[in-house]
Amino acid sequence: MTARFWAAGLALAGAAVAGGAPAWALHTSADTPLSIAPEDVQRYREAGEEVVVFDLRPVAAFSKGHLPRARSLPLGVVKRREAEVPRSGRVVLYAGTPEEAAAAYQFLREAGHDGPIEDILPPKVMKRLLEHREVQKLKSTYLDTLPTYVNRRTGRVHCSFSQVSAATGRLASSDPNLQNIPVRTEEGRRIRQAFIAPPGCLLLAADYSQIELRIMAHLSGDQGLLAAFARGEDIHKMTAAEVFGVDPAAVTQEQRRTAKVINFGLIYGMSPFGLARQLGIERGLAKAYVDRYFERYPGVKNYMDETRVRAREQGYVETIFNRRLYLPDINSRNSAQRQYAERTAINAPMQGSAADIIKRAMIVVDNWLLDHSINARLIMQVHDELVLEVEERAVDPAREALRRIMSTAAELSVPLTVDIGAGKNWDEAH
Repeated sequence: MTARFWAAGLALAGAAVAGGAPAWALHTSADTPLSIAPEDVQRYREAGEEVVVFDLRPVAAFSKGHLPRARSLPLGVVKRREAEVPRSGRVVLYAGTPEEAAAAYQFLREAGHDGPIEDILPPKVMKRLLEHREVQKLKSTYLDTLPTYVNRRTGRVHCSFSQVSAATGRLASSDPNLQNIPVRTEEGRRIRQAFIAPPGCLLLAADYSQIELRIMAHLSGDQGLLAAFARGEDIHKMTAAEVFGVDPAAVTQEQRRTAKVINFGLIYGMSPFGLARQLGIERGLAKAYVDRYFERYPGVKNYMDETRVRAREQGYVETIFNRRLYLPDINSRNSAQRQYAERTAINAPMQGSAADIIKRAMIVVDNWLLDHSINARLIMQVHDELVLEVEERAVDPAREALRRIMSTAAELSVPLTVDIGAGKNWDEAH
């Protein structure tokens, strides 16, 4: 990898972020306090349930497996004095602000809590709070800070990329981090529109299509997945057809959306409860979806089971290229830490292999650019995507070279497919 990649930056249209945050970044819920009504707490006590209460008012830095300790609360609610996050059971969040509650909700799920999380608020209110937190994060991370990163001499934002920050081996972007800008939300798209190509050039964005699912098919050897990818079928539609027992042509958009959540959720170790929460359905129905998925794709289930066993025995998992990813907590006595490590054992070979593949592609792309007299340069890598700045007349040969290089960066049991778009800004290139 040449130094050209590390020094390059995306051109930033300063006017796009001038004047502070636009109106969509503001939420009237910002000052709405959260509290637990005494009658709600009493209802749980009368039902004979243990209520684990986390008081989030003294906000502390969250870390894997820990939350701020509970404090004394009214009505003698059962409190969990130790800091360890419970794996199951009912949890009540007692928070001072919506942001704290939304952060705690996401934290508990990521830390492995698999039971109900009560916020004593209607689901639509919590949904709004989560949306508020996401918008607030975009505002503080990008809208308020991006202009400060623009280099006065070049007029560009020059990120730093680290190869050792992420455990899976993926490149991590910082100062600023451009890898967490949402792709599918309107807010994220508007931020991406601020990143433009200079006059006479276009941005070329090349993205691996469903690379982690393809790696899962390769590693598991599941015949159903292998056949679907070999035929070039819509894997989410095929999964929906299998799970819902309908003809692929009859799959609805809602069924496909559900299948997409299942496909990616299982890769990340999502439990039936997590799937139920994500889809807004009953836990029993979510479990039925998961069971049916594994019935249709038994190779995936066998791979996951065998990977957990192998990880416990050797303490690490490997990527396709035999790069090791160590799991120090895989045999921990702490159930939350152990289960987190087990989920990592499933996902790390796929994320790690995807990281290896795109790095191999980057090296070849950079060499190709050096060997050809094309006015183009590689300016950014975002997970499974490469972004190039290309002179308009060179877009077609650059697109052809990108597709060829990226699709042959690894030999898998299924084809590597690359989606490539071009545009005046980063959003248009998608």
